[in-house]
Amino acid sequence: MESIRYHLELTPAQLKITHTALRSLLDDFGHDEPEIVALIREVIAKLPDEHAIRAIRLDSELDSVERESQVDGAPPEPPSSGGSPSAA
Repeated sequence: MESIRYHLELTPAQLKITHTALRSLLDDFGHDEPEIVALIREVIAKLPDEHAIRAIRLDSELDSVERESQVDGAPPEPPSSGGSPSAA
């Protein structure tokens, strides 16, 4: 059976939020759900390392997005709801 894989582009701020959310989710699962814990760990392992995530400063990233939208004269586009699947 062929699995579907997704490609997802994230800004640095979105990446940091995603990493933080996954770490928080990992903390919520107990020892009685090892399959879910393993799956969350697999996803976290695909992200940049902890040092790179900590280097992302949300305040400066969000300021950058705000400055770009002011230059363009248009409000920032809402994030897409996903990516298009591509077979691997």
